[in-house]
Amino acid sequence: MRRKKGKHTAKKDFYFSQTIDKANHRFCAYQTEIMVEDGDEVAVDARSTEDWLLHAQELVPVVLDKAREAKGFAGRWKMIIAKLEQIPSRLSDLSSHPCFSKNALCKEQLQAVSKTLGEAIELAELCMKQKYEGKLRMQSDLDALTGKLDLNLRDCGLLIKTGVLGEATLPLVVSSSVAKSDVAIHNNIRELLARLQIGHLEAKHQALDSVVEAMKEDEKNVLAALGRSNIAALVQLLTTTSVRIREKKVIVICLLAESSSYENWLVFEGVLPPLIRLVESGSAVGKEKATISLQRLSMSAETARAIVGHGGVPPLVELCQIGDSVSQASAACTLKNISAVPEVRQTLSEEGIVRTMINLLNCGILLGSKEHAAECLQNLTASNENLRRSVISEGGVRSLLAYLDGPLPQESAVGALRNLVGSVPETSLVSLGLVPRLVHVLKSGSLGAQQAAVAAICRVCSSTDMKKMVGEAGCIPLIVKMLEAKSNSAREVAAQAIASLMVVSQNRREVKKDDKSVPNLVQLLDPSPQNTAKKYAVTCLGSLSSSKKCKKLMISYGAIGYLKKLTEMDIPGAKKLHERLERGKLKSFFSKK
Repeated sequence: MRRKKGKHTAKKDFYFSQTIDKANHRFCAYQTEIMVEDGDEVAVDARSTEDWLLHAQELVPVVLDKAREAKGFAGRWKMIIAKLEQIPSRLSDLSSHPCFSKNALCKEQLQAVSKTLGEAIELAELCMKQKYEGKLRMQSDLDALTGKLDLNLRDCGLLIKTGVLGEATLPLVVSSSVAKSDVAIHNNIRELLARLQIGHLEAKHQALDSVVEAMKEDEKNVLAALGRSNIAALVQLLTTTSVRIREKKVIVICLLAESSSYENWLVFEGVLPPLIRLVESGSAVGKEKATISLQRLSMSAETARAIVGHGGVPPLVELCQIGDSVSQASAACTLKNISAVPEVRQTLSEEGIVRTMINLLNCGILLGSKEHAAECLQNLTASNENLRRSVISEGGVRSLLAYLDGPLPQESAVGALRNLVGSVPETSLVSLGLVPRLVHVLKSGSLGAQQAAVAAICRVCSSTDMKKMVGEAGCIPLIVKMLEAKSNSAREVAAQAIASLMVVSQNRREVKKDDKSVPNLVQLLDPSPQNTAKKYAVTCLGSLSSSKKCKKLMISYGAIGYLKKLTEMDIPGAKKLHERLERGKLKSFFSKK
């Protein structure tokens, strides 16, 4: 059953359709002109597309004859004649297109060609009579004519070869739930988008204004109508010298990048270099929108590498230092995305990214900027020891620890610290207050942040003194609780940390005191391949097996059955612990007798 549109929706569609129609009609440059033919005035709009084709075809031989008779400026007229001779074939190709008579674009193109031919006749007659104001003025007029002919030839070819006419007139498959007015709106949008590719710069500017206006009204319909050739035209307009056009164009590009459907087309059509130039020297609006576009596009590793190759890193680094809040956050996010690609990290370092990200961590305008900076530092320090040393020497550890003092410590900052602690002397970490910050993360952070904190504990606890300090700080009950996490990797790193900390007798007593420690560790004896914590669970339970109470708990929770399977799998320590528990079970049996 077809749903009827409400009054509000119908009214909105009516106004939106009116907006698009007005925009399209603005480009009919000759609709209000009057032509005099055989003594009668004929309104241009009254002529059909076929009439305009005939009119243009009739003008070509006239203008060619007059051009060949023109006196002076031989080189320029030779070039003009060469271009005029190409027009008949272009008109023929245009008229043979299936959509020739169905679209206003053809009619307007023929009007534009006719106007250029008329101007050529006027200039040829002036040269024939040698009645022009001055030589320099005539040279300028002939150069302008050459440019118009180039534009006419290019636009005719574009209409034919690139599918613009097909996109502008392509009928939609209309379902029963789609109103005819929606189809009309969609087709009008297609025609409007096609206008971005033809005509002079001002006409494209007007088309762009109307596209922006249409996107405000109905972004979804405009995006749905976009074709590959429209994307190419949008990208080409980014290179114009007009600041107004660049700004409006980058707004549309930004919307396309954020829509997640056009990234590949945008990159293929060469959007990166003009976007980077806008980041370098655009207006405030241009910089902001260009950076947001790069932020979205840089999520692809291939595009991230291309941004580096096109010289995009220096202007992004500079924007992190002097940009406004939104641009700074977008630039930081873009650099964070790029830093996820291992092979470009050294290039980033050479452009000063380490110092820039640490400064952002200390003084970023928005919290988002600080989060991106922390994640960027995490990426940079993931596998490169030189970059780790660079971050440490620039004071990165102190800045990361200070950033963790917030109420919701971020996983990225803890992850960066995890990467760095192995390269920092233990005494320095103690003096900087690492352990209290890790306790804060274990209490208040997300599971990912907690997991990174426990991993840092595993890396930093190389000495007995450090293990003792971590235990005294109250970490053990918090880590034991992590043994219940749903994430296998979180359970594994928790079991690994407990196994390391239990080397100290004081910490071992802390584990024994926790009622959940033995049950949780026994559950981690599960022999399934997905459980990667089992070897650490065996080590922990082996350390607790000297306690009769703990042994009884292990047996009651089914440890013997698990250990039998783990012994068959040659898990280190499983056989010894299995035998110990079996002996304890036997003694218990005889004591009852």
